[in-house]
Amino acid sequence: MPLTPTRWLAEYAWLPEHAEPTPDVLIEVEDGRISAVTPLTPGSRPPAGVAVYADAVPLPGLTLPGLANAHSHAFHRALRGRTHGGRGDFFSWRDRMYAVADRLDPDTYLALARAVYAEMALAGITGVGEFHYLHHRPDGGAYDDPNAMGAALVEAAAHAGIRLTLLDTCYLSAGVDGRPLAGPQRRFGDGDAARWAERATALQPTDAHARVGAAVHSVRAVPADQLRTVADWARDRQAPLHVHLSEQPAENDECRAVHGRTPTALLAEHGVLGPDTTAVHATHPSSADITVLADSRTGVCLCPTTERDLADGIGPARLMADAGIRLSLGSDSHAVVDLFEEARAVELDERLRTRRRGHFSTVDLLTAASATGHAALGWADAGRIAVGARADLVTVRLDSARTAGVPPVGVFFAAGAADVDQVVVDGRVVVAEGRHLSVDVPAELAASIEAVTPR
Repeated sequence: MPLTPTRWLAEYAWLPEHAEPTPDVLIEVEDGRISAVTPLTPGSRPPAGVAVYADAVPLPGLTLPGLANAHSHAFHRALRGRTHGGRGDFFSWRDRMYAVADRLDPDTYLALARAVYAEMALAGITGVGEFHYLHHRPDGGAYDDPNAMGAALVEAAAHAGIRLTLLDTCYLSAGVDGRPLAGPQRRFGDGDAARWAERATALQPTDAHARVGAAVHSVRAVPADQLRTVADWARDRQAPLHVHLSEQPAENDECRAVHGRTPTALLAEHGVLGPDTTAVHATHPSSADITVLADSRTGVCLCPTTERDLADGIGPARLMADAGIRLSLGSDSHAVVDLFEEARAVELDERLRTRRRGHFSTVDLLTAASATGHAALGWADAGRIAVGARADLVTVRLDSARTAGVPPVGVFFAAGAADVDQVVVDGRVVVAEGRHLSVDVPAELAASIEAVTPR
């Protein structure tokens, strides 16, 4: 059924190509798309209650385009606050992650992902890219439906009211040297890339909110001679292709030891890079790697809160942007789910590294958190408050303890996820007055995490 046309009157709205928010903007929506955007001048706005605006729903605060979480591992949310004791490194964190992965099945994953995606909606996220590799039973055997775990994620996003790009991930080996998967990793693998492609092809969601892309987990997890199969599968379908890249120096060292080149060079050689590809993290690229990424028009998804949580390092965001690389953002392991924090961290991390301020404009950060992220997930018609775009509207309070007295242009350096008041996705209200309309997020998070947390 077509959606009823809706009119919203934003106190402030951030419109494309504008350096700062515009006051008093009438936004009209029909069939899930923005049909008109009209900034009102003081002289053109009738007094409150005049009939022409009587049916316009007021949006007090700052209205942004929907935010995009371009990199998610939904089940990692169960690790929040549980991996910080002692001096654990990435690998001790990974052991805890595997323990949670070992306890998930389609039902428990549906419950957990539903709550996690609803938490994202509360934070103003209207689209998510799920980097999905929990394909099979814990022993590596297939479910009766080989895509039961992926189907659970599609259903979870529908319940939460956000769009999903399921980045079905090829994961075949335990190291760059081709070691076989063992223990909890067994459920990740399909045997070889051809069987991965066969299973991924069978995953065809009919829901309008979901689409399928592909992912190479990393050069550690997909042997070099299997990379092109994944790349060709994505290219044939014009689907997004994502890949973890140079997250840690050890990954670069191992790849050079086995293949005599960096992970970026290896991916380029086997056709993985390109305009529909997004490299996730890219924390430790060489200068030559940055050139290869730029020349191939590969995007980069930064995940600053996870990169700092795991002590991975600070990526060269400004150098990559200067090379023309499109930057998007993800919450990855969900140390926090807050795209405002991810966005300002891009700037603040550069300040830490260079001891200088002013590397990215607020518009740069907004674009990374919205339009570029949606495009990286295959939803290029989202992330802008403009005629024809998907009607995703995220309204942020300007009167909270964090934002009171802050000019609207400063919201990315002041607000957090808790300041999101209303979220509209494809014309439908999902969050109102800071509350998810269909999911009791705190209760469902607590229960679903308890169900998969090892005692």
